[in-house]
Amino acid sequence: MTANSPAEALAKLQDVLDTLLGPEGCPWDKAQTPETLCDYIIEESFELVDCIRSGDAPGTAEELGDVMFLLLFVATLSRKREEFSLAEALETAAAKMIRRHPHVFGDLKVADREELLRNWERIKRAEKEKDTGLYASLPKGLPPLLKAYRIHSKAARAGFTWETDAAMKAGLDAERAEFEAAVASGEPAAMAEEFGDYLFTLTEYGRRLGLKANACLDVANNKFLARYKAMERLALERGLSLDALDMAAKNALWEEVKKG
Repeated sequence: MTANSPAEALAKLQDVLDTLLGPEGCPWDKAQTPETLCDYIIEESFELVDCIRSGDAPGTAEELGDVMFLLLFVATLSRKREEFSLAEALETAAAKMIRRHPHVFGDLKVADREELLRNWERIKRAEKEKDTGLYASLPKGLPPLLKAYRIHSKAARAGFTWETDAAMKAGLDAERAEFEAAVASGEPAAMAEEFGDYLFTLTEYGRRLGLKANACLDVANNKFLARYKAMERLALERGLSLDALDMAAKNALWEEVKKG
């Protein structure tokens, strides 16, 4: 693989895309719009995150390239629509980062990380011409667990959260008690509501401990999947049908896999 500069590599990728969209190009690519590419961007972004979290450097490089290609695709189609160019998008991003980091590019002094984040939120809100509410910039399409983290993070920066960790823990305990009471009632709607409240509060408890619920749950998911796959391999090696085993036998395999 030739180690070109980023600018040369980007130009090459643009040439490939222009060819795909040209008169002798690919019918599928030429039929795409920024709107039809949205799902692909989401899918490729998830694949990129999977590679990053699993420590797969070659996979990360490949998926990063796939995401970059789709972003360049959107920029190229938007330029053809005479909406904006890639250069304009990048210049806007650079200007935004400079504006939001006055402690780096200006003479603003911040005492600590919390003051830095509060200042970041103030700048973001000032950038909005119409809706200047705290959550005006919160993307509507965020996955629920990630959205809960962002909601709590913004609320904390605005000073609207439990004042102490002890108060936070008491709030979490209270939400757990309300959930258990709903379970005892047997009312599905109440259980669903209180379970949601408990998850929402648990997400804030994790945030205060420096834990991101979405990432932590992803690790737990992958750990379970890896262990279950190991159980399947172990059962196969021993000539056992995993599905036919009773719970005690399955638990024994599970514990063996955990120790291994």
